[in-house]
Amino acid sequence: MAVNKILVVEDEATLREMLQFNLEKEGYSVITAGDGVTALKLSISELPELIVIDIMIPEMDGFEFCRILR
Repeated sequence: MAVNKILVVEDEATLREMLQFNLEKEGYSVITAGDGVTALKLSISELPELIVIDIMIPEMDGFEFCRILR
């Protein structure tokens, strides 16, 4: 199964934009979030095949995000 849609969760805008740019350059569809609550909503509505998440993000940390999503 090929990965087509990636969710990047990073609170630092510069890093988030760099990751998005490079992944899109490689042909991936990328959606982004800057906090855990937004990431959770996007995970449910967009159904990404891969999620790249920072552990230390606002609203809920990456570990809590994974527990809820799972």
